[in-house]
Formats: sequence, structure tokens, C-alpha cells
Amino acid sequence: MTGVSKSFDGNRVLKGVDFSVEQGEIHALLGENGAGKSTLLNILAGVIPRDGGDVHFDGTLYPHATIAQMEKAGVAFVHQELNVVNDLTVSENIFFNHELTYPFGLLKRTEMIARTRMLFERLGVDMDPTRKVGELKTSQKQLLEICRALHAEAKLMILDEPTTALGNDEIEHLFSILRQLKSEGRSFIFVSHKMPEVFQIADTYTVLRNGELISSGAVADATPFSITCDMVGEQYADEDVYRARELGPVVLELDRLTSESFRDVSLTLRRGEVVALTGLAGSGASELMQALFGAIPLLDGEIRAHGKPASGSIRAAMRGGIGMLPTNRKENSVIPDVSVLENLYLAEHSLSARRQWIHNAREIAQYENLRDALNIRTQGPGVAINSLSGGNQQKVFLARWLNTDADILLLDNPTQGVDVGAKEEIYGLILELATAGKTVVINTLEIPEIQKVSDRCVVLYAGDVVAVLDHDQINERDVMLYSTNAMNAAKGD
Repeated sequence: MTGVSKSFDGNRVLKGVDFSVEQGEIHALLGENGAGKSTLLNILAGVIPRDGGDVHFDGTLYPHATIAQMEKAGVAFVHQELNVVNDLTVSENIFFNHELTYPFGLLKRTEMIARTRMLFERLGVDMDPTRKVGELKTSQKQLLEICRALHAEAKLMILDEPTTALGNDEIEHLFSILRQLKSEGRSFIFVSHKMPEVFQIADTYTVLRNGELISSGAVADATPFSITCDMVGEQYADEDVYRARELGPVVLELDRLTSESFRDVSLTLRRGEVVALTGLAGSGASELMQALFGAIPLLDGEIRAHGKPASGSIRAAMRGGIGMLPTNRKENSVIPDVSVLENLYLAEHSLSARRQWIHNAREIAQYENLRDALNIRTQGPGVAINSLSGGNQQKVFLARWLNTDADILLLDNPTQGVDVGAKEEIYGLILELATAGKTVVINTLEIPEIQKVSDRCVVLYAGDVVAVLDHDQINERDVMLYSTNAMNAAKGD
């Protein structure tokens, strides 16, 4: 791609960008949200036309690239927001739009299942081809999307934040697949906000900022600090933003909580406290958070908010002043193609459903208050939620719960899929909310994130709480030792 430019409504979002990927290369495309990465990749994939510049792929110039042309040429786009069909089986998703059929259109289901099994065996993926996709975990759906692109024999795969829903073991498995395919001559564009992953898997990198090419080169010749400085455009300092605060009385009590994913969890949380849950995939940390919001059932135990029962349903949790940001924005937060205002007011409308009227002027005034308080960058309350960056969408969903006066906030991977600058803003918001008296529970695998915001860290392993660490006890070594059960194994020895 040479000299590629693009404008929307007179706003130049790409300014003569050069970008190239070689055969058998993993190339990291980096930049903050709004830097122009998505626009550049959508032009490459034929989703949107460019205003200027040239696109060559595999030696061929594509003057007016279309999705069909680029797919036929061998370009596959695995989007961050999952595009699987939940009501179809795994094998039907693999062959979606490329189904094997008999005459008269009947599906060759047995052959599609067999070919899907062969693909999974080759890649070491443990997934039942006959299972409905709606029954899969988010991490399995992410792997399914990648497998679908591989099945299409793509020469170049665009992976947009492919690890956001994956645990550590699943990430390592994905990276082993990428290395295998790279050795076979496949190429990848790897979009990620996680610097350790970039330096673990990528060969080369390109940084965009404000629609311009800032830097490009070999990953081995750069550092996480230098690349981050290129992304944010100013001297970057990875500082600890944590601030100690005086905590109030107990507001949330977990009494012997047990479900299919965790056992006998008892914990008390105080007003103004930030508590982090963490653990490897399968630890039960995410399921514990979902249970606190009534999204999955408890087998035993009780949740009390402000001394009153808040167990049993999402509505009971909401009435207890509990709000939640789920880990998968697309499936569990976003109401697509409707406005920012409608998305923001969704929870409040649910709680006030018996009221006869909606007061539009009052809602817009409250939107403006929350927009200013959370620094939500949007062109107005009437624009579609899909037009916002991931970080700004997260702020809208946080505003959704602040608008209900929820004082216990459950944030499941709150910085997933957002850039470095937006992450720092979210960390600051969490601490501001805690200082204002909100109780915040976050679930994250990123230990530096835990160190930045949490008063305590609760580590789970295989459904059990194995450690509760105060802020000054939190460090990467010990949290990982507890997360893998190595600490307790060592004590046993």
C-alpha cells in the first residue's frame, strides 16, 4: 500500500500512508484508537474505497478493490468483534458462504464435519464440529473465526485484537499456530494493544498516529517504550497511578458462594474499595463476577448488598445497586445501530419501566453531565454507538450504570481492546469513582493493571480462592505463582 489517503466528511483520517507486508511475515500494526488502523485495513480488505494511493497484493494492482476480489486474492479479515453465527454448528460456520452441496442445494453435512475435524486436528484445536456455536465460550468463538479464515486458504490474514478473549494457554496455542503457518509462507497483520504479545510474536511493526505513518521497522530493533512513545506522540511514562484512600463500611458480602465454576467463596468489600479478581482461564474469576450480577446461577451461598439479599437474578442485582461491564462488548453491552443516548439509558429504562413518559431534554442533560465527567468523545447523543472507538464505548457503558446510581461496579476486563491512552483514562476513572465512594470489582489477567488500581487482589485457581493480597503485596511473580498453583505446590513440598 503506497500513499494511501482517505477522508470522511472532510476529515482526513489517512494521510499518504505507506504499508507493506512480506510473505511469511507477522507484521504488527499499532496505534491508538482513531489512529487510522481500521480504515487502512478496511481499504486493504475492500470494505471501503480509498481516495488516493495504490494497493498491490501478490503482484497485482487493485484499482477499485472489493471484498469479493480481496477474498479471492487471499486476504482474510478476522475482526475483533466476533462474526460467528450462534444458531449454526461449528462446521456450518467454518463453511459459511462456501457450503459443500449436492445437486438441488442439499448440504453435504457429513463431509463438512469430516473436513472440519481434519482442520482442527492439523491445528491442534479441541472443538466439536457438530456443536452449536451459541454454546461455545467466547475464547472458542475467537479460535473458530481464525480457523474459518485458515480454511479459506488465506495468504494474508488480518488479526484484529485476536487474543482479547483468550487465556494464557490459549494465547500460546494461537501463537504456535501462527508460527507454524508463517513457516508455510502465510503472512499476518497483527493488531494489538498488548506490547508483550507484539514482542513475542511479531517480526516487524508499523505505528500510525492521527492518520500518518510514524515509524516502521523490525521489532527486534525497537523497545516497548519507544513504540508506545511513537503511538501516543509524547514522552510516555508507565507510572503507578494507585492512590491509597480511607475506606468506608462494608457494602458487599459474599457468603460461601458456590457454582459450577467456583467453590465456597467468602469475601467482604467496603465502600470506596477497588478489588481485583484474577486467575488463568478456567479459574472461575469471570464466572464469579457474572454470579455477582445474577447472570449465572449459584448452587449455594448468598450475596448481600448493603445488608440486603441481592442474589438470584440480574434485576435483583440492579435493585441492590450493582452494575456490570461484561467482557464481550459486542454480545453483552452494545445495542448496535442505535444511538449513544439509547445505549446509555438502557439500564435506567429497565429499572423505571413503570414510568409512563421518557423526558428527552432531561436525558440529554444527564448525558452531557456524564459525557463531561467521563470524557466521552462523541459527536453527540444521537450518533450510533458503533461510530465510537472501543475506549469511548466502554465509557458509555460505564455511564449506563452511573446513570442508575449503582454504587457497586463490576468491571470484567474493562480495558479489553482499548489503546494505551484510553487504558490510562480508564484507570484514572476507576480511582476517581472509588474516591467518590463507589465500590469497584475488576476482573483482569493483566497484573500491571491490578497494581495500578486495586486495594486488594483475589487470586483464584480451579475455582478456589488461593490468595487475597493487599496492594503492597501485589507483584507479577507472586500473582502468577498463585494463579498456576505453583506457590501452594511449593508450600506442600
